[in-house]
Amino acid sequence: MIAVIGASGRSGAALCSALAAAGEAYAPIVRDAAKWAALGFRTAPRIADLRDPELLRAALAGARRVVSCAHARWTSAILAAAPADATLVLMGSTRRFSRWPDAHGDGVRAGEAAFLAGHRPGVMLHPTMIYGAQGEDNVQRLAALLRRLPVAPLPGGGRALVQPIHQDDVTRCLLAALRHPWQRAEAIVIAGPEPLPYRDFLAAVACAAGLRPPPVLPVPGAPLRLLAPLTRLLPGVPRIRGDEVRRLMEDKAFDIGPMRRTLGVTPIPLAEGLARTFAPAP
Repeated sequence: MIAVIGASGRSGAALCSALAAAGEAYAPIVRDAAKWAALGFRTAPRIADLRDPELLRAALAGARRVVSCAHARWTSAILAAAPADATLVLMGSTRRFSRWPDAHGDGVRAGEAAFLAGHRPGVMLHPTMIYGAQGEDNVQRLAALLRRLPVAPLPGGGRALVQPIHQDDVTRCLLAALRHPWQRAEAIVIAGPEPLPYRDFLAAVACAAGLRPPPVLPVPGAPLRLLAPLTRLLPGVPRIRGDEVRRLMEDKAFDIGPMRRTLGVTPIPLAEGLARTFAPAP
């Protein structure tokens, strides 16, 4: 049996849908039963809170494989509660490679360190920016912003590299990781097929959303970070945080050779992923 921690989140729900379609037995581990029920799944959940060791241990009882789509900062709690013979598949983030310290990245680094030191067989997958999930706020929020702006003010002119991955590929990686015979604890980056400048990513999102790509206005990063909080005062404009602006100034380009070789997953091109994301609802 597969236990899925964080089953009601975006990646967790996508994985549960894939497991159900494949006829795999799984137990969704959630904190809020009502949120899980609202997603329309028929599988009864197990209720747990990652802050409650005994409740989590009871929810994971009998699991031979444990996959967590919760934040990696909970890794130590999961290691302590999971059955001793269970293989672990954990979600991290490429934020662990950022040179800008923040709570999110620090939590991922701490979780990875605990996992690799624990000598439990399995893998921590570090995805880049995920797009294409139901209700995601990455490209959808960007498209909403582009509808409002006559120009795109980008730090450094948007030359920093990004390598986003579609939710479908994240799900494929999770499924492959669950089936792989891990002998030790490993960490693998999962990302899109190739990096591209953020300005090109922005233009691709605009085109996929049926918009005309706005001209890029190069802006120094420091003043843009100071102005970002003012977006909360503008009606109809998605809120932008200062730390998001800062992350736009560093390259996020990664080698996906291990993803291809070990997991057997070749990610879809960005154009295809964006077409899926903005396809009209059936």
